Amino acid sequence: MARIVLDGIAHSYLSEPRRPADWALKEINHTWEDGHAYALLGPSGCGKTTLLNLISGLLTPTKGRILFGEEDMTGLPPEARNIAQVFQFPVVYDTMSVFDNLAFPLRNRRVPEAEVKTRVAEMLDIIGLKDKARRKAAGLSADEKQKISLGRGLVRSDVAAILFDEPLTVIDPHLKWVLRSQLKHLHRRFGFTMIYVTHDQTEALTFADKVVVMYEGEVVQFGTPAELFERPRHTFVGYFIGSPGMNVLPAKVDGAEAMVGSHRIALEGSYGRPGNGAEIGVRPEFVRIAPAGEGVPVQIRGVEDVGRYRIVRTLLAGHELNAIAGEDEALPAEASALFDPGHVNVYVNSHLVEPEAR
Repeated sequence: MARIVLDGIAHSYLSEPRRPADWALKEINHTWEDGHAYALLGPSGCGKTTLLNLISGLLTPTKGRILFGEEDMTGLPPEARNIAQVFQFPVVYDTMSVFDNLAFPLRNRRVPEAEVKTRVAEMLDIIGLKDKARRKAAGLSADEKQKISLGRGLVRSDVAAILFDEPLTVIDPHLKWVLRSQLKHLHRRFGFTMIYVTHDQTEALTFADKVVVMYEGEVVQFGTPAELFERPRHTFVGYFIGSPGMNVLPAKVDGAEAMVGSHRIALEGSYGRPGNGAEIGVRPEFVRIAPAGEGVPVQIRGVEDVGRYRIVRTLLAGHELNAIAGEDEALPAEASALFDPGHVNVYVNSHLVEPEAR
């Protein structure tokens, strides 16, 4: 297992990158602590897989260094990094049995056969393929093959880190939950450093101790699931995490209040006068619909019942504003919205602004 340090790494697929848009991955300085479970979260094309392949050695960074502990791994090939990697689509040896597929990385490292049998038997139980141990992989379904890929990455005890590149894409929804739970169990049991790439916020937030959110080749926030929800440091994080995502409204901020159109919204702290590009962000969970006159006036455009709660779609000064209401909560014909000041964030040019010190 290893502490992985990204020291100013950046990557371009062009031979002579000149513009910011030429970089698939903009400069990153980051440390992955030994034994933790991390998720790389973001939309397709944001640089997640590029970053994972730089760590594994499938790519060499255009700039910067990658260290495992104190050792510089930047120019070393994947086989020298002692990394296990599980890809989006299953990579198995079709002519081998399930047992031999799982045993391959152990036998390749000359692990004694008695230990091979013990570890493979344990992994067959974990991935639910014990009854198919002697079957050829060629006859298995796509999700069974991906379970072999997962098992082959997890069967070794000597890896520096295990990297997962959207490994549950071909797995059915129920099995996804089961395998995520098993991965968390294995992480707690063995303490592997795990980095898990996904575009699915549920996978990221339920799997990882900390999440790295990426957007357009940049890391825009690194934090716990609670930090990403409570204090998104970039408006993209607010949009991307949550269902529905954070409300973001253009505003004129002056001290401890924000003006959206002609309506005043209280802030918990004072922000001075940040000027152009200011916005406020508030999650629907912290917006309450009340009778007219109690808050800022809104027009209810629709209500969606999602089971445990309802999403109330409104307009505030011409801008979309979503609120969460209970299933049995009465909604007035003429409505207003009340904001929890402690959960209203201020952004300038999409980045979170901290209130002034008192």
